[in-house]
Amino acid sequence: MALALVHSRARCGLDAPLVTVEVHLSRGLPGFQLVGLPETSVKEAKDRVRSALINSGFEFPDHKITVNLAPADLPKEGGRFDLAIALGILRASGQLQADLSRYEFFGELALSGEIRSIVGEIPLALACKIAGHIAVFPLKNAIQAQQVPDMQLRGAEHLLQVHAFLSDHQDLPAIPALPDTLTDPYPDLAEVRGQAQAKRALEIAAAGEHNLLMFGPAGTGKSMLAQRLAGILPRLTDQEALETAAIYSVAAQPRTLQQWYQRPFRQPHHSCSAIALVGGGSIPRPGEISLAHRGVLFLDEVPEFPRVVLESLRQPLESGKVFISRAARQAEFPACFQLVVALNPSPSGHHKDGRASPEQIRRYLSRLSGPFLDRVELQVEVPLLPKGSLSQQKKEECSEVVKRRVDAARMVQWRRQGKANARLNLTELEQYCYLEPTDAEYFESCLTQLKLSARSYHKLLKVARTLADLAQRPQIERSDLLEALSYRSFDRLLNYLT
Repeated sequence: MALALVHSRARCGLDAPLVTVEVHLSRGLPGFQLVGLPETSVKEAKDRVRSALINSGFEFPDHKITVNLAPADLPKEGGRFDLAIALGILRASGQLQADLSRYEFFGELALSGEIRSIVGEIPLALACKIAGHIAVFPLKNAIQAQQVPDMQLRGAEHLLQVHAFLSDHQDLPAIPALPDTLTDPYPDLAEVRGQAQAKRALEIAAAGEHNLLMFGPAGTGKSMLAQRLAGILPRLTDQEALETAAIYSVAAQPRTLQQWYQRPFRQPHHSCSAIALVGGGSIPRPGEISLAHRGVLFLDEVPEFPRVVLESLRQPLESGKVFISRAARQAEFPACFQLVVALNPSPSGHHKDGRASPEQIRRYLSRLSGPFLDRVELQVEVPLLPKGSLSQQKKEECSEVVKRRVDAARMVQWRRQGKANARLNLTELEQYCYLEPTDAEYFESCLTQLKLSARSYHKLLKVARTLADLAQRPQIERSDLLEALSYRSFDRLLNYLT
């Protein structure tokens, strides 16, 4: 009898494939049928849409209603299709005379006709921008989605507002600015007393985007140092900020205006599961490594994490992304993060306190596999402070001063290769990390003595390149190689114990 087509989108990871909502009214016994692999939350749209239309003053058609969500082989979940279904029914029944082909509609309907917010507005907005469509969101989602540049966007709070807008009776309400909610600033590096070598390693990690391992007795400042790494990293670029916001949008954790350009810092507890850390679930969701994208993932007391959880980090650390595969669907999430881990050198807190035997210490440290440690470039000991270090009034270097040096080193890398040193591939290593033959031979002999792998060789070469960049030197010198080798103290501890 009548057919109406309305566009919306499904969410699969950070992808947002187009879904066409086809509404067909036909003669026969009144009924409401939803097809196209809808999950329970989508099937319940029948009751939400019926009540929303009636309570908004519209006539609910006394016909057989068939709603097809195409493509049929894509699972649909959530309440995001409610608004599109309601408008399709209005269009098919003649209660709305408007061309809907230029629009995409998103929103869950309350029984009163109010439009409720959904999850994942940033990826949906990006997909609408690429398609050249006008996106109509719940007003709360539109506040976030307006950060996507150069897109056509509208926000609404009620079904009646959308109907009036499409009928050219009145415009939709203006979208408020993103809230400038105050958040705690990054803690300052000046608050950490002493630990000059650890601070130097932290600066190198920030300058080259390298992974970092810190070990030492409890209470020496490992966690304090890790929590200050994000504060000395360069500010997010516009593209990086949008990538990060898209992930947090999918995870239903919208970012404020103040957080928009801040590097994420994630610190999951050691009781978290592999799915919580890497991502997954029956409907794939981003895990902690994706929420740390373009920022820092800090694992404190890392030997306490289950080994299978730590091993699941190996592939994302190399590729910068994680693939989630389930029987019904697959998803890919970005996971380009800096890993910082901290641990005590023995189960008792210190390997020299006499409370743990060498065998107990070896068993404790063996929870970290060799392949996992291979992916951590910098290893530094954070020892007990000398007597008087806490009481003296020595002025420590603040984060802002260190950040200026980090920014200068990152600028050198960006101009030379367009990426941080830690992200160089093998071809780029040969091009940008050239060593004199005598230095190359010396460096390789040192690695042989330390029993390090080829992966460690390449990672230490990247660290040496970062040290040269911090000193604004065009070539790697032997002093850079020696300092890079000095940040393998945990390997030396393991060799000593074995």
